[in-house]
Amino acid sequence: MLTDSPLPNPLLEGEGTRQPWTALAEPPRISVVTPSYNQGRYLEATIRSVLAQQYPNLEYIIVDGGSTDDSVAIIRRYAKHLAGWTSQRDDGPAQAINRGFAQATGDILAWLNADDLYVPGALWAAAETFAAHPEATLVYGEGWYIDEAGAPIEPCRFVRRRFDRRYLVNRDPILQPAAFWRRALWDATGPLDESLRWVFDWEWFIRAHARSSFLYLPRDMARYRIQPAALTRTGGLPRQLEHGRVTRRYGAWWHPNHVIQQARRLDDAGRRATARLPRWLALPLRLPLALPRAVAELLLRDMYMR
Repeated sequence: MLTDSPLPNPLLEGEGTRQPWTALAEPPRISVVTPSYNQGRYLEATIRSVLAQQYPNLEYIIVDGGSTDDSVAIIRRYAKHLAGWTSQRDDGPAQAINRGFAQATGDILAWLNADDLYVPGALWAAAETFAAHPEATLVYGEGWYIDEAGAPIEPCRFVRRRFDRRYLVNRDPILQPAAFWRRALWDATGPLDESLRWVFDWEWFIRAHARSSFLYLPRDMARYRIQPAALTRTGGLPRQLEHGRVTRRYGAWWHPNHVIQQARRLDDAGRRATARLPRWLALPLRLPLALPRAVAELLLRDMYMR
């Protein structure tokens, strides 16, 4: 719903109470890109969480995929606060984000999906951390899951303070909306892989990690919304198999995440092959194809992408 209240507007608990940090005499430009497609229900809250950061050197770009809901009307309302926005068809969020960063001029880059939120002070925290740690090329923090109404659910416990490459190619330990990186890292790593539908962020982190230094920031930075249209809640088996392909690409066929996803493929094949059979016949025929998945998930627990 659109409102007429001026910015900043308290969207999040505690917003408006934090004063901007003053340790940086010349805050670096931060470019934030928001990809969106028919996310009008959440988009305004996302926009306001960015603009209410009170960060003086913000470049905020929204790339809409030609939404048919009220998204464009919402974007127009905030257009004067944006560095730019477009609304045209694209081939998915990875392409939209790439288009946004192609326009960006910031020293620090990040994207925030149209249903997620920044917590107060997140941009200042990122800028201050980069200034204090010139060796770091990517910083990432903590966050909470929120529900459709914005109420907190639980912390994002998958975030890891430390991890090695073996861990990274099997599981994603980084909360994407809580991550910020230097432009030099984006230029060196290259854009998101637009052939990926669900795990393009994780795949980019794997590539970036091979050439950079990641720094964990022990601070709450973002809110990750759980809602039916979220990419992590869609896709089913194709999404799981995409996980496995990325692990195989950067790891090995025997890495846990690839093994699990292939076992899921086998189980799914059994389900489809016996779908029209009577239950008493389908179950014994399916068992040899379902058993590898059950065993793999038991033995490799907590070592693969869900």
